[in-house]
Amino acid sequence: MQSLDFMRGFIMVLLAMESTGLFEHLFKATEGTMLNGLFLQFFHHPWNGLRFWDLIQPGFMYMAGAAMAYSLHKQKQQGISWNASFKKILKRCGWLFFWGVLDYAVRPGGLSFELWDVLTQLSFTTLVAFLIFEWSTKAQMLVCIGSLLLTEILYRFTNVPGFDQPFTDQHNFGNYIDLLLMNKINSGGWVAINCIPTAVHTIAGAITGKLFLSNSNQKLRIMVIASISCLVIGYGLDFAGITPIIKRIATSSFTFASLGWCLAGLAVCYWWIDMKNHHNYLLFFTIVGMNSIFIYLFFEIVASRWFNDYIRAISGGVLSWVNTPETLTGIISSLCIFALEWGMCYFLYKKKIFFKV
Repeated sequence: MQSLDFMRGFIMVLLAMESTGLFEHLFKATEGTMLNGLFLQFFHHPWNGLRFWDLIQPGFMYMAGAAMAYSLHKQKQQGISWNASFKKILKRCGWLFFWGVLDYAVRPGGLSFELWDVLTQLSFTTLVAFLIFEWSTKAQMLVCIGSLLLTEILYRFTNVPGFDQPFTDQHNFGNYIDLLLMNKINSGGWVAINCIPTAVHTIAGAITGKLFLSNSNQKLRIMVIASISCLVIGYGLDFAGITPIIKRIATSSFTFASLGWCLAGLAVCYWWIDMKNHHNYLLFFTIVGMNSIFIYLFFEIVASRWFNDYIRAISGGVLSWVNTPETLTGIISSLCIFALEWGMCYFLYKKKIFFKV
């Protein structure tokens, strides 16, 4: 399914661009114009609300679940036993956890232990999705509902002194668990137990993958209905004042709403690419998606600590010769960084080198 490859690549391209600082430069360059509101969508909402950028991590985890369905289907065709598949998943989750912790481990002030990276979250959600993969769709959906109900209960009814305000930044149950696990609270409001509700994204991805692998001729209809249902529930909970949409603590309303958009996005891609056979110009995205782990670790660990500044120094120095404005210099430097990262993926693609964990 090229739509899956495209959507995964599209997400990775956006993440790579964000890591270069491109969206920050574009936001600054468009101040006072109508385009400024567009580029605001490439930043996380500060708390209660939903922007486009809040959908990137759910999309990443949703795609991981869909890809897992195809991987397990292939393993089953090859006669690989459940125990052998389980060992492979455990190894994969172990590596995801390791790289997720390493991403935040090295700080200017020394070593740090943090569990807020998407890979650490994915290590948990992948394992959960695998363990219930062979269950019926109804049973898997009940697990999803159960994880969201558990999240609601933990935030609303634990009543830990100082952390008894369910949807208040720095004073909720998620912040309390972070103190126990890491002896710190994230200043941005992110919490480690987001892995509980966001397991829904990966499980839903696995269910979607199984749907695509089935002989059903109602795939698009099912996805559209599921998308609309999730969007109505998610936004309904927020508008009714029951549970606010907050990405930073992955409330149940946020999980429903973001899953609805993920389903809608894949449904559109499936209709346009796989049903209507529009396959032109997909390579730009798919070659990045095919080495998603490599490029993610590169821009998170190598680029952010060295590569980006090195390229900015070169491009900025050259552009200073022609008195290029600061904002334009920033945009061009970011595009240079992204072009080099895309080139690395293209090189690996041509050499048929694909990094996996």
